[in-house]
Amino acid sequence: MKVLVTGGAGFIGSHVSDEFLRAGHEVIALDNMSSGKRENLDPKVRLVELDIRSPEAAALIRSERPQVICHLAAQMDVRRSVEDPRFDADANILGMLNLLEAARASGVKKVIFSSTGGAIYGEQDVFPAPESHPTRPVSPYGVSKAAGELYLGYYRAQYGLSYVALRYANVYGPRQNPHGEAGVVAIFSQRLVAGRECAIYGDGGQTRDFVFGPDVARANLLAFEKDYVGAVNIGTGVETDINRLYALLAGAAGADTRAQHAPGKPGEQRRSCIDASLARKVLGWEPSVGLAEGLRRTLEYFRGVSQGTSRAAG
Repeated sequence: MKVLVTGGAGFIGSHVSDEFLRAGHEVIALDNMSSGKRENLDPKVRLVELDIRSPEAAALIRSERPQVICHLAAQMDVRRSVEDPRFDADANILGMLNLLEAARASGVKKVIFSSTGGAIYGEQDVFPAPESHPTRPVSPYGVSKAAGELYLGYYRAQYGLSYVALRYANVYGPRQNPHGEAGVVAIFSQRLVAGRECAIYGDGGQTRDFVFGPDVARANLLAFEKDYVGAVNIGTGVETDINRLYALLAGAAGADTRAQHAPGKPGEQRRSCIDASLARKVLGWEPSVGLAEGLRRTLEYFRGVSQGTSRAAG
Protein backbone atom coordinates (compact mmCIF):
# COMPACT_ATOMS: atom_id res chain seq x y z
CA MET A 1 0.00 0.00 0.00
CA LYS A 2 1.20 3.53 -0.76
CA VAL A 3 1.66 5.78 2.28
CA LEU A 4 2.43 9.51 2.24
CA VAL A 5 4.18 10.80 5.36
CA THR A 6 4.18 14.58 5.64
CA GLY A 7 7.12 15.85 7.65
CA GLY A 8 8.60 12.48 6.75
CA ALA A 9 12.25 13.54 6.98
CA GLY A 10 11.81 14.99 10.45
CA PHE A 11 12.25 13.48 13.89
CA ILE A 12 8.98 11.59 14.36
CA GLY A 13 8.17 11.41 10.65
CA SER A 14 11.33 9.51 9.78
CA HIS A 15 10.58 6.92 12.46
CA VAL A 16 7.03 6.62 11.07
CA SER A 17 8.49 6.15 7.59
CA ASP A 18 10.70 3.37 8.97
CA GLU A 19 7.72 1.60 10.56
CA PHE A 20 5.67 1.55 7.36
CA LEU A 21 8.66 0.54 5.27
CA ARG A 22 9.41 -2.40 7.55
CA ALA A 23 5.76 -3.45 7.26
CA GLY A 24 6.20 -3.72 3.50
CA HIS A 25 4.52 -0.51 2.33
CA GLU A 26 5.64 1.99 -0.29
CA VAL A 27 6.53 5.23 1.50
CA ILE A 28 6.72 8.76 0.13
CA ALA A 29 8.06 11.42 2.50
CA LEU A 30 6.87 14.98 1.85
CA ASP A 31 8.97 17.55 3.70
CA ASN A 32 9.97 21.19 3.21
CA MET A 33 13.30 20.37 4.92
CA SER A 34 13.04 23.28 7.36
CA SER A 35 14.13 20.87 10.08
CA GLY A 36 14.07 17.49 8.33
CA LYS A 37 17.18 15.74 7.06
CA ARG A 38 17.66 13.38 4.14
CA GLU A 39 20.00 11.25 6.28
CA ASN A 40 17.10 10.51 8.64
CA LEU A 41 15.44 8.48 5.90
CA ASP A 42 16.00 4.97 4.65
CA PRO A 43 17.17 5.11 1.00
CA LYS A 44 14.05 3.16 0.02
CA VAL A 45 11.85 6.11 1.05
CA ARG A 46 11.17 8.56 -1.78
CA LEU A 47 11.65 12.14 -0.57
CA VAL A 48 9.70 14.98 -2.19
CA GLU A 49 10.73 18.46 -1.03
CA LEU A 50 7.54 20.54 -0.84
CA ASP A 51 5.68 22.68 1.67
CA ILE A 52 2.27 21.32 2.73
CA ARG A 53 0.73 24.74 2.02
CA SER A 54 1.75 24.68 -1.64
CA PRO A 55 -0.39 23.83 -4.68
CA GLU A 56 2.39 21.39 -5.62
CA ALA A 57 1.80 19.39 -2.42
CA ALA A 58 -1.89 19.07 -3.29
CA ALA A 59 -0.96 18.07 -6.84
CA LEU A 60 1.37 15.38 -5.47
CA ILE A 61 -1.51 13.79 -3.57
CA ARG A 62 -3.73 13.91 -6.64
CA SER A 63 -1.08 12.33 -8.87
CA GLU A 64 0.28 9.71 -6.44
CA ARG A 65 -3.12 8.83 -4.91
CA PRO A 66 -1.82 7.35 -1.65
CA GLN A 67 -4.23 5.18 0.29
CA VAL A 68 -3.05 6.63 3.62
CA ILE A 69 -1.63 9.97 4.73
CA CYS A 70 0.29 10.22 7.98
CA HIS A 71 0.19 13.95 8.64
CA LEU A 72 3.07 15.03 10.84
CA ALA A 73 4.29 18.22 9.14
CA ALA A 74 3.58 21.15 11.43
CA GLN A 75 4.75 24.24 13.21
CA MET A 76 5.34 22.49 16.51
CA ASP A 77 7.04 25.03 18.76
CA VAL A 78 4.65 26.21 21.48
CA ARG A 79 6.74 29.29 22.19
CA ARG A 80 6.83 30.32 18.54
CA SER A 81 3.06 29.89 18.31
CA VAL A 82 2.68 32.39 21.15
CA GLU A 83 5.03 34.83 19.44
CA ASP A 84 3.50 34.42 15.97
CA PRO A 85 -0.02 32.91 16.02
CA ARG A 86 -0.59 33.75 12.36
CA PHE A 87 2.37 31.64 11.24
CA ASP A 88 1.21 28.78 13.44
CA ALA A 89 -2.29 28.86 11.96
CA ASP A 90 -0.97 29.18 8.41
CA ALA A 91 1.09 26.01 8.74
CA ASN A 92 -1.10 23.93 11.03
CA ILE A 93 -4.60 24.85 9.85
CA LEU A 94 -4.33 26.11 6.27
CA GLY A 95 -1.59 23.64 5.45
CA MET A 96 -3.72 20.79 6.72
CA LEU A 97 -6.77 21.97 4.79
CA ASN A 98 -4.70 22.02 1.62
CA LEU A 99 -3.91 18.35 2.18
CA LEU A 100 -7.44 17.36 3.19
CA GLU A 101 -9.00 18.93 0.11
CA ALA A 102 -6.59 17.00 -2.09
CA ALA A 103 -7.13 13.82 -0.05
CA ARG A 104 -10.91 13.80 -0.37
CA ALA A 105 -10.66 14.48 -4.11
CA SER A 106 -8.10 11.70 -4.60
CA GLY A 107 -9.75 8.81 -2.81
CA VAL A 108 -7.46 8.72 0.22
CA LYS A 109 -8.87 6.13 2.61
CA LYS A 110 -7.43 7.29 5.93
CA VAL A 111 -5.59 10.19 7.53
CA ILE A 112 -3.48 9.58 10.64
CA PHE A 113 -3.03 12.97 12.25
CA SER A 114 -0.30 13.85 14.72
CA SER A 115 -2.22 15.87 17.28
CA THR A 116 -1.17 16.78 20.81
CA GLY A 117 -2.05 15.48 24.22
CA GLY A 118 0.55 17.71 25.75
CA ALA A 119 -1.18 20.95 24.68
CA ILE A 120 -4.77 20.21 23.69
CA TYR A 121 -6.14 19.72 27.23
CA GLY A 122 -4.63 22.87 28.71
CA GLU A 123 -4.37 23.03 32.48
CA GLN A 124 -5.80 19.65 33.40
CA ASP A 125 -8.53 18.81 35.89
CA VAL A 126 -7.31 15.24 36.36
CA PHE A 127 -3.99 13.45 35.94
CA PRO A 128 -3.50 11.62 33.70
CA ALA A 129 -6.08 13.12 31.33
CA PRO A 130 -8.32 10.78 29.28
CA GLU A 131 -9.62 11.65 25.82
CA SER A 132 -12.91 12.75 27.41
CA HIS A 133 -11.14 15.59 29.24
CA PRO A 134 -12.27 19.05 28.00
CA THR A 135 -10.00 20.53 25.35
CA ARG A 136 -9.03 24.05 26.38
CA PRO A 137 -5.53 24.74 25.06
CA VAL A 138 -3.56 27.67 26.43
CA SER A 139 -1.34 28.19 23.36
CA PRO A 140 -2.07 28.86 19.67
CA TYR A 141 -0.26 25.60 18.89
CA GLY A 142 -2.78 23.67 20.98
CA VAL A 143 -5.63 25.62 19.40
CA SER A 144 -4.42 24.76 15.88
CA LYS A 145 -4.19 21.06 16.71
CA ALA A 146 -7.69 21.09 18.20
CA ALA A 147 -8.91 22.78 15.01
CA GLY A 148 -7.24 20.05 12.95
CA GLU A 149 -9.20 17.40 14.83
CA LEU A 150 -12.46 19.28 14.26
CA TYR A 151 -11.76 19.52 10.54
CA LEU A 152 -11.08 15.79 10.43
CA GLY A 153 -14.46 15.21 12.05
CA TYR A 154 -16.06 17.36 9.38
CA TYR A 155 -14.33 15.54 6.51
CA ARG A 156 -15.38 12.22 8.05
CA ALA A 157 -19.02 13.31 8.29
CA GLN A 158 -19.15 15.04 4.90
CA TYR A 159 -16.93 12.83 2.72
CA GLY A 160 -16.45 9.58 4.64
CA LEU A 161 -12.71 10.17 5.08
CA SER A 162 -11.57 7.94 7.92
CA TYR A 163 -9.07 9.27 10.45
CA VAL A 164 -7.26 8.74 13.72
CA ALA A 165 -5.96 11.72 15.70
CA LEU A 166 -3.02 10.57 17.80
CA ARG A 167 -2.69 12.90 20.77
CA TYR A 168 0.99 12.66 21.60
CA ALA A 169 2.51 13.39 24.96
CA ASN A 170 6.01 15.00 24.90
CA VAL A 171 7.90 12.97 22.32
CA TYR A 172 11.68 12.62 22.56
CA GLY A 173 14.41 10.41 21.17
CA PRO A 174 17.06 9.95 18.46
CA ARG A 175 16.91 12.34 15.48
CA GLN A 176 15.12 15.08 17.38
CA ASN A 177 16.39 18.46 16.21
CA PRO A 178 17.50 20.58 19.19
CA HIS A 179 17.40 23.71 17.02
CA GLY A 180 14.33 23.50 14.78
CA GLU A 181 11.90 21.64 17.02
CA ALA A 182 10.65 22.07 20.56
CA GLY A 183 12.27 19.34 22.64
CA VAL A 184 13.90 19.78 26.04
CA VAL A 185 15.44 16.29 25.97
CA ALA A 186 17.21 16.99 22.67
CA ILE A 187 18.41 20.41 23.86
CA PHE A 188 19.76 19.04 27.14
CA SER A 189 21.32 16.01 25.42
CA GLN A 190 23.19 18.03 22.84
CA ARG A 191 24.53 20.46 25.42
CA LEU A 192 25.52 17.78 27.93
CA VAL A 193 27.38 15.80 25.27
CA ALA A 194 29.22 19.01 24.32
CA GLY A 195 30.02 19.77 27.97
CA ARG A 196 27.93 22.93 27.92
CA GLU A 197 25.67 24.41 30.58
CA CYS A 198 21.91 23.81 30.40
CA ALA A 199 19.12 26.25 31.25
CA ILE A 200 15.82 25.32 32.87
CA TYR A 201 13.05 27.85 32.28
CA GLY A 202 11.13 28.61 35.46
CA ASP A 203 11.62 26.65 38.67
CA GLY A 204 11.80 23.28 36.89
CA GLY A 205 8.79 21.96 38.76
CA GLN A 206 6.67 21.83 35.61
CA THR A 207 5.88 18.24 34.61
CA ARG A 208 5.55 16.44 31.31
CA ASP A 209 4.70 12.95 30.09
CA PHE A 210 7.74 11.84 28.05
CA VAL A 211 7.17 9.16 25.38
CA PHE A 212 9.86 7.64 23.15
CA GLY A 213 9.80 8.52 19.42
CA PRO A 214 9.94 4.98 17.98
CA ASP A 215 7.06 4.00 20.27
CA VAL A 216 5.03 6.87 18.82
CA ALA A 217 5.90 5.72 15.30
CA ARG A 218 4.56 2.26 16.11
CA ALA A 219 1.26 3.86 17.15
CA ASN A 220 0.95 5.32 13.64
CA LEU A 221 1.26 1.89 12.03
CA LEU A 222 -1.26 0.40 14.45
CA ALA A 223 -3.67 3.28 13.76
CA PHE A 224 -3.44 2.38 10.07
CA GLU A 225 -4.05 -1.31 10.72
CA LYS A 226 -7.01 -0.94 13.09
CA ASP A 227 -10.55 0.25 12.32
CA TYR A 228 -10.78 2.80 15.13
CA VAL A 229 -11.89 6.34 14.19
CA GLY A 230 -11.36 9.32 16.49
CA ALA A 231 -8.84 10.67 18.97
CA VAL A 232 -6.54 8.52 21.09
CA ASN A 233 -3.83 9.48 23.57
CA ILE A 234 -0.28 8.23 23.03
CA GLY A 235 1.73 8.64 26.21
CA THR A 236 2.98 6.89 29.34
CA GLY A 237 0.71 8.28 32.05
CA VAL A 238 3.80 9.20 34.10
CA GLU A 239 4.68 12.77 35.11
CA THR A 240 8.34 13.79 35.24
CA ASP A 241 9.38 17.29 36.25
CA ILE A 242 12.13 19.10 34.36
CA ASN A 243 14.50 19.15 37.33
CA ARG A 244 14.23 15.36 37.56
CA LEU A 245 14.63 15.00 33.80
CA TYR A 246 17.83 17.03 33.88
CA ALA A 247 19.18 15.00 36.80
CA LEU A 248 18.53 11.74 34.92
CA LEU A 249 20.19 13.00 31.75
CA ALA A 250 23.15 14.53 33.54
CA GLY A 251 23.68 11.31 35.46
CA ALA A 252 23.53 9.23 32.28
CA ALA A 253 25.95 11.62 30.60
CA GLY A 254 28.36 11.56 33.55
CA ALA A 255 28.04 15.34 33.98
CA ASP A 256 28.25 16.96 37.38
CA THR A 257 27.29 20.50 36.34
CA ARG A 258 24.10 21.98 37.72
CA ALA A 259 21.53 23.50 35.39
CA GLN A 260 20.94 27.24 35.54
CA HIS A 261 17.43 28.62 35.92
CA ALA A 262 16.00 31.28 33.60
CA PRO A 263 12.64 33.10 33.60
CA GLY A 264 9.65 30.99 32.62
CA LYS A 265 8.18 31.16 29.12
CA PRO A 266 4.62 32.31 28.29
CA GLY A 267 2.16 29.74 26.99
CA GLU A 268 3.64 26.80 28.86
CA GLN A 269 1.49 24.57 31.06
CA ARG A 270 2.43 23.70 34.61
CA ARG A 271 1.52 20.03 34.47
CA SER A 272 0.77 17.66 31.61
CA CYS A 273 0.16 13.91 31.65
CA ILE A 274 -2.18 11.77 29.55
CA ASP A 275 -3.97 8.46 30.00
CA ALA A 276 -3.20 5.97 27.21
CA SER A 277 -5.53 3.18 28.32
CA LEU A 278 -7.76 3.70 25.26
CA ALA A 279 -4.73 3.15 23.00
CA ARG A 280 -4.19 -0.24 24.62
CA LYS A 281 -7.84 -1.11 24.08
CA VAL A 282 -8.43 0.07 20.50
CA LEU A 283 -4.95 -0.03 18.97
CA GLY A 284 -3.16 -2.64 21.05
CA TRP A 285 -0.51 -0.02 21.76
CA GLU A 286 1.46 0.69 24.90
CA PRO A 287 4.91 2.21 25.46
CA SER A 288 7.72 -0.32 25.33
CA VAL A 289 10.71 1.89 26.24
CA GLY A 290 10.95 3.40 29.71
CA LEU A 291 12.31 6.86 30.38
CA ALA A 292 15.74 5.83 31.67
CA GLU A 293 16.37 3.56 28.68
CA GLY A 294 14.98 6.10 26.22
CA LEU A 295 17.23 8.84 27.61
CA ARG A 296 20.24 6.52 27.37
CA ARG A 297 19.50 5.80 23.70
CA THR A 298 18.97 9.48 23.01
CA LEU A 299 22.29 10.44 24.60
CA GLU A 300 23.99 7.68 22.62
CA TYR A 301 22.58 9.14 19.42
CA PHE A 302 23.79 12.66 20.25
CA ARG A 303 27.23 11.33 21.15
CA GLY A 304 27.35 9.73 17.72
CA VAL A 305 26.30 13.00 16.08
CA SER A 306 29.05 14.90 17.91
CA GLN A 307 31.61 12.30 16.80
CA GLY A 308 30.28 12.03 13.27
CA THR A 309 29.52 8.33 13.73
CA SER A 310 25.78 8.29 14.44
CA ARG A 311 23.74 6.13 12.10
CA ALA A 312 20.53 7.55 10.70
CA ALA A 313 18.59 4.66 12.23
CA GLY A 314 18.86 6.34 15.63
